[in-house]
Amino acid sequence: MEAELTALAASGATTFVGLMATEAWTQVRGRVARFLARGEDTEAVDAELEESRAELTAARADSDEETAADIEAEWRARLRRALRANPEAAEQLRGLLEELAPLQPAGHTVSVTNTISGGTQHGPVLQGEKFSNLTFNSGGADVPGRRPGTA
Repeated sequence: MEAELTALAASGATTFVGLMATEAWTQVRGRVARFLARGEDTEAVDAELEESRAELTAARADSDEETAADIEAEWRARLRRALRANPEAAEQLRGLLEELAPLQPAGHTVSVTNTISGGTQHGPVLQGEKFSNLTFNSGGADVPGRRPGTA
């Protein structure tokens, strides 16, 4: 049962933090705050969610994935504690996650196409999303089949 609650808490945190970075957050924030408050001060939880959203937005703008992961870890731990204290909340969380599923952002996808033409290539070929500050030194090594004075 503990593993199931831990997995549910992780799923909840991933969903909540994922939605924080979308336009859908304004639609779901109140429901998430009410679930997390569990009869306590909903406004305080709402303020914490908004603080997390601001931190997440800043982190993503700075490409700071470590801070974004920390925010998700904080909510995962909080959800896990809430589920341990009130195991009946697991069913409510499952229902909320099911309701929020269509609003979740699609995963990050990248399409890369490389075309190499014009004969035999004697150098590195890189495929990926982002590259910066790369330096390639040939060291003057002879390339088989290359005639002196040609590139």
